[in-house]
Amino acid sequence: MPEPNAHHRSLDDLRASLAGSPSPPSESGELNMIVIRTNDGERKEVDVATLTGAEGVVGDHWSRGKYADQTEVQVTLINSDVIDAISGGRDRWALAGDNLVVDFDIGQKNLPPGQKLAIGGALLEVSEEPHTGCAKFSKRYGPDALRFVNLGDGPEMRLRGVYARVVQDGDIRTGDRLEKL
Repeated sequence: MPEPNAHHRSLDDLRASLAGSPSPPSESGELNMIVIRTNDGERKEVDVATLTGAEGVVGDHWSRGKYADQTEVQVTLINSDVIDAISGGRDRWALAGDNLVVDFDIGQKNLPPGQKLAIGGALLEVSEEPHTGCAKFSKRYGPDALRFVNLGDGPEMRLRGVYARVVQDGDIRTGDRLEKL
């Protein structure tokens, strides 16, 4: 997926855009997008995917990358309102590299480490490993976006997303309900 030249939003713009968003659902939400990282920097949006304990999101780079032995970072989730504010629109959501874009409260208070989530036929468990972003995230969305997700309440709200591991294999599809167990 090419990285379109887009305006990177300022820290003030990011704060203002998220402040006007309604609170995401905390018990049951929706899977808005599934992304598979096929190669370094490449992203593929799919409607259906399989999650397994062995591969994470089947076809995703995680199972072939340097973190393949770290199951606590198999799958990444990000809130759709947050990535929309950061990216400037749905056509740039996949650039973040998160596997699952969800309309759901992924903050630490709602999803403490060990919390289980059902999506389609799969079951995930929230990891303790913090997701803080990287140089690629900063390049794609701007340095203020990386600061935004890591300043103040950003880490507690998990504005950059959350890691999870697969505890029950299953198929998922865009539009599936995400249920906190």
